[in-house]
Amino acid sequence: MDKLKIAIIFGGCSEEHPISVKSAQEVAKNLDLEKYEPFYIGITKNGVWKLCPRPEANWEKGSCRSVMLSPDRSVHGLLVLEQGQYKTIPLDMVFPVLHGKLGEDGAMQGLLELSGIPYAGCDVQSSALCMDKSLAYIVAGKAGIATPNFRTVTAKGTIDADGLTYPVFVKPARSGSSFGVSKVCRKEELLSAVAIARQYDSKVLIEEAVAGSEVGCAILGNDPDLMAGEVDQISLSYGFFRIHQENEPEKGSENSTFIVPADISAEARLQVQETAKAVYRALGCRGLARVDMFLKEDGKVILNEVNTLPGMTSYSRYPRMVAAAGLSFAEVIDRIVALTLQGK
Repeated sequence: MDKLKIAIIFGGCSEEHPISVKSAQEVAKNLDLEKYEPFYIGITKNGVWKLCPRPEANWEKGSCRSVMLSPDRSVHGLLVLEQGQYKTIPLDMVFPVLHGKLGEDGAMQGLLELSGIPYAGCDVQSSALCMDKSLAYIVAGKAGIATPNFRTVTAKGTIDADGLTYPVFVKPARSGSSFGVSKVCRKEELLSAVAIARQYDSKVLIEEAVAGSEVGCAILGNDPDLMAGEVDQISLSYGFFRIHQENEPEKGSENSTFIVPADISAEARLQVQETAKAVYRALGCRGLARVDMFLKEDGKVILNEVNTLPGMTSYSRYPRMVAAAGLSFAEVIDRIVALTLQGK
């Protein structure tokens, strides 16, 4: 039986470039080479596409070749530059192991739609919707899912600091991994927090600080057949949770630890899992996603955000949650491949 030819795209132009490289490294470690023939495509921070042997830490300095994904459906694959000419490499599917802007927001998905090549994860619409937290809140709210109270501020919009109830969180509406996020406890801190958020996005979200435990749930599958991973819980020693902001995240966070399974009741666990599935369906997700939520003391579950291409690093939450539910990372990859090809 022929091996499936899979392009694994990583890196990218967003601030989450280093995280994407680490995610691709874990995928490479767990990919069954008897089933799959991988083609690793790294995108530099400047947007240059390169075909490289593996997603190593210094992959850009290795023996890479220029490559592009053809948007021409008759090609259905890669164009690799060799000795001044382009060689065609046909593909069975693409696994975009990309996080943040131009990877998780629908841009890459749009290119893949043009190419006609099946790809893992959410489509253009759901990727864009989940990336914009304000739009995700609106759609989820219409589906009866609880969300924080919020308001948005555009690039030239003004803010009435006296009209807010503090504390609030200020964050880029379309960014990830806690980049540009601030907790604001006094109105005097608001403008500087908005300025920080605007470094990452012109659209800024100001939302209430929800009092409750931060929990998450990994979802794998296509509706109606969805698998919910084990629920995790974030335990904070101080401050607020800031994922991927540490100098050496592999050694753990300075103010937070993950509890998997979450230290909550069986009833609360089921409520979190069912809410995650409801969010996944309402936002049109497919393949995989991690749904982050707040669990209040009264048992109410409130949406925080959805990551359509969650981190796959050695310290990421998604692999831990599915592992606690009984699936190895290699099995997760197999399921993602099967789901992608079933839906082509």
